[in-house]
Amino acid sequence: MKDGKRPDPGVVHPIAGYEKEIYVKPTITNRNIIVGDFSYIADSEFESHVTHFYPWSRDKLIIGKFCQIAAGVEFVMNDANHQMNAVTTFPFYTLEGWEMELPASSDLPFKGDTVIGNDVWIGQNAVILPGVSIGDGAIIGANSVVGSDVAPYSIVIGNPAKELRKRFDDALIDLLLRFKWWDKSIEEIQRLIPILTCSDLEKVRKEIEVRLPM
Repeated sequence: MKDGKRPDPGVVHPIAGYEKEIYVKPTITNRNIIVGDFSYIADSEFESHVTHFYPWSRDKLIIGKFCQIAAGVEFVMNDANHQMNAVTTFPFYTLEGWEMELPASSDLPFKGDTVIGNDVWIGQNAVILPGVSIGDGAIIGANSVVGSDVAPYSIVIGNPAKELRKRFDDALIDLLLRFKWWDKSIEEIQRLIPILTCSDLEKVRKEIEVRLPM
C-alpha cells in the first residue's frame, strides 16, 4: 500500500490536495450514466462533459473500469440529433410558441448506448458521438471526433477519427482481452503492476500466458 493507503474507488479526490482529478463513479447522479471503479477525469466534476442528456433520454453512457479521461472531453448523447427525414431539421417542438408535437421516436436518429470499455485513454478535447462503442485498451487522440466504433487496443486520431495502428499484435491483444486484469481484486492488481507497466512485451506475453487458465 502506497503511503499506508489502500486504493479506494469510493473516494472522489484520489490525489491528496488536488481537486482537478476525480474518480468519476462516486460523483454520478444520473442513473443513465454507469461508470466502473477507478475511472477518472482531469476535472473537478464529470456530468457537464455529457451533453444533450435529458430526463427523457433513452440512451445510456456506460464507461468501464480504469479509464483515463482528459480535460475537455465531451460525450455527445443521442438527443443532440435532429429530425433528418423531413425538409427541415429545425426542432420546433422544443421551443416556446411553435405548434409542433414531439416527433415519433422512429423519426429521430437514435444510435443506441455509448459504451466505453476498460482501460481506455481518451485524450484532451476529444468528442465521442452518440452510439459509439470503444473497445478495451483503446487510445483516443487529443481533439479527435469519434463517430464510429473503435476496436480494442487500437489508437485512433483525427476528425473523423481513423485508426492509426493497433497497439499490439493480435496474439497479445487476444491474451489481454481474455486476461481482463481490470476485473481482478485490488490485491491481485497490485501484484500485477510490474507486468502491466513492463515495456518488454515478450516478457508480458509469457507472464500473462502462465496466469491464464488452460
